[in-house]
Amino acid sequence: MSSSGKRSGVVAENRQARRDYEIEETLEVGIVLQGSEVKSLRAGHVNIAEAYARFDDEELWLINANIPAYKNANRFNHEPKRHRKLLTRLKERSKLIKAIERRGRTLVPLKLYFSDRGIAKLLIGVAIGRKNLDKRQLEAKRDWNRQQERLMKSQS
Repeated sequence: MSSSGKRSGVVAENRQARRDYEIEETLEVGIVLQGSEVKSLRAGHVNIAEAYARFDDEELWLINANIPAYKNANRFNHEPKRHRKLLTRLKERSKLIKAIERRGRTLVPLKLYFSDRGIAKLLIGVAIGRKNLDKRQLEAKRDWNRQQERLMKSQS
């Protein structure tokens, strides 16, 4: 791993989530993977844009994340869109359960990466869905801030 730290280990990022949801808080969780899934992740083949997390019998699961089959795994390959168990501490789990019990909250995967120790981690966010009007206002504000930055640079 290079000296730039966690940034170099990022495998997938859900950029659309920050646009579609207002992220209230984030939490780093572990993810249970099979060997061929880890190989596929290291090759950079993963899509978490349509994924979400939910509780099922007091356990947290990642649903709809697409990790394509690893070509060299032959018959020991994995199911690309299988449900993957997420690992959390008991305190964190109860905190997340309380957070999503509030009306309109959901758990959205934001980033999948390898930690400094080489362990696959997932950054999930407790989020509230944005309406289309909110999205347009957010984009307009970002555009205005970019224009202000350009003006400030050109004046100095």
